[in-house]
Amino acid sequence: MKFRTRSSAIIGTICLVTSLAFATAYADEPAAPSKAAAEVALTEVATAKNPTAGAPGPGGTVWIAERAGTVRVLGDNGLGAPVLDITSETTTDGERGLLGVAFDNDFKHFYISYTDLEGTSTIDEFTMRRGKIRADSRRTVLTQTQPYENHNGGDIKFGPDGYLYIAFGDGGAGGDPHGNGQKLDTLLGKLLRIDPSGGEPYAIPADNPFVDDPNARDEIWSYGLRNPWRFSFDSGTGDVLIGDVGQSDWEEIDWAPADSEGGENYGWASMEGTHPFRGGTEPANHVPPVFEYDRNGLGCSVTGGFVYRGDAIPELRGQYLYSDYCDGTVRGLKIENGEVTGQSDLGVNGGEVISFVEDCEGELYVLTIGGTISRIDPA
Repeated sequence: MKFRTRSSAIIGTICLVTSLAFATAYADEPAAPSKAAAEVALTEVATAKNPTAGAPGPGGTVWIAERAGTVRVLGDNGLGAPVLDITSETTTDGERGLLGVAFDNDFKHFYISYTDLEGTSTIDEFTMRRGKIRADSRRTVLTQTQPYENHNGGDIKFGPDGYLYIAFGDGGAGGDPHGNGQKLDTLLGKLLRIDPSGGEPYAIPADNPFVDDPNARDEIWSYGLRNPWRFSFDSGTGDVLIGDVGQSDWEEIDWAPADSEGGENYGWASMEGTHPFRGGTEPANHVPPVFEYDRNGLGCSVTGGFVYRGDAIPELRGQYLYSDYCDGTVRGLKIENGEVTGQSDLGVNGGEVISFVEDCEGELYVLTIGGTISRIDPA
């Protein structure tokens, strides 16, 4: 992600918001835009200070992370006072800061993903009690040294399998100078899958794809990612979608079905989307993106979103919504069996869209780095 200073089947009664797995297909020819796009509006519901991420919380709440290190709860009257403040433990230089938040599926634990004062990516856990964070329960689950101040990734989500998925970028600079995307002995440039409650500091799920490979890190679920800034699980199917920010020419969205066994290689830095990068050779096991777009227009950095599974806009249900940090238009993709069968421009522009949030009822919110939090409503 690039920061600039200018300014339903699985959703259940306990707000279980879904999960993952992998394998992919690519639509060789772009699908025609949908003729009957849903009519939507962006309704501003709150203003935050550089919001970066959010998560559905206990009691139907929405918890919002602010880049400098605070977490606040969204209510009927906007954002409340911070329920967590780690501003003295992180920085906002480069692409650093508080980058992700998540609850486990029964809301017993709250997790934060941030870069510490040295720039190290850190995942911490807090125990919850009666809907509140127990500050004295904090423990560090996982850390990863970052060689540069960009491409941290940092998104975190729990899957329906109860495991924690963590997205890390390739370590930064440009062009993946250390080749981390294709290396299996590093966590950089990967989507990870761990069990925080199964061990100290965590356990490795027995069915992770590389547990029997002595040359690979057991935590890896999939690899070949540049900067998977935002990923999500379709709460209706369990499919995973990853918005992976491109280098110079192509932005991509990766897809995998819920029954994947992991191990997907999304190609970076041999490939940028479906295109060889700087003379690279396509890996034999390359899983191409389900969708890509070039930078000939206003786009520069894809912001991955969610498949809409709410009730407020029936015409939108089943479409994957995403945006771009530079373009700001909210767009939709209809994906069936790993192929894009329809595209839509929803006719609304969020500005510098940094993230999407799905609430307990499947409704979606759009966050901008300038501070606006908007709900996607029927027009």
